Amino acid sequence: MSKYLPIMLDVQGRLVVMIGGGAVAERKAAPLLEAGAELVIVSPALSGTLSAAAAEGRLKWVSRPYAPGDLQGAVLVYAASSDRAVNEAVAGEARMLGLPVNVASHAEAGSFITPGILRRGRLTVAVSTSGAGPSAAAQITAQIAGLLGEEYEPYLDFLYELRTEIKRLEPSPEVRARLLRKLGKLDVLNKMRQGTFLPWTSEVIESWIACNREE
Repeated sequence: MSKYLPIMLDVQGRLVVMIGGGAVAERKAAPLLEAGAELVIVSPALSGTLSAAAAEGRLKWVSRPYAPGDLQGAVLVYAASSDRAVNEAVAGEARMLGLPVNVASHAEAGSFITPGILRRGRLTVAVSTSGAGPSAAAQITAQIAGLLGEEYEPYLDFLYELRTEIKRLEPSPEVRARLLRKLGKLDVLNKMRQGTFLPWTSEVIESWIACNREE
């Protein structure tokens, strides 16, 4: 069994090329568009959803079959055609160019697989079954969604805001580390779940930092 390295890749504004425009391509395109990738799809036809996205300018559609050279300049490649031979040709070109490639028809021909994704604002949870099946990954992702409620989005925004202010206001690395440890112990998440949390003003944040500088 292949053991994959999980990473979070910034594709904002970066070129991603996808070969194929059907239902599989539609599923794989969704998280790329959400992440802000500059997505180019090469395919004679597009699904309704992808066609609408192209009309809105969210992706570029090259209306023809794949041809060698289509992958130039990409940072990621998706071989999502319904034709296995085309996918193999795409994977071969990607390997020659040193590009990571995902192959929909047979994952073993590619260099990475796509996980199930759950987002709660700043929180991203990726679920992979190492190729055992996307339906199983989807079921597990749904189970995790039941455990991680919508309160995680404001909670992580709160942590981010305080962490940013701690770094801005406290020059000492030792004190910053102490404040960040105390920040992690605040019972904010449960209060958000219960609906009793009151947003902190900048004055409250500065006061908390001042009062918690010492052990």
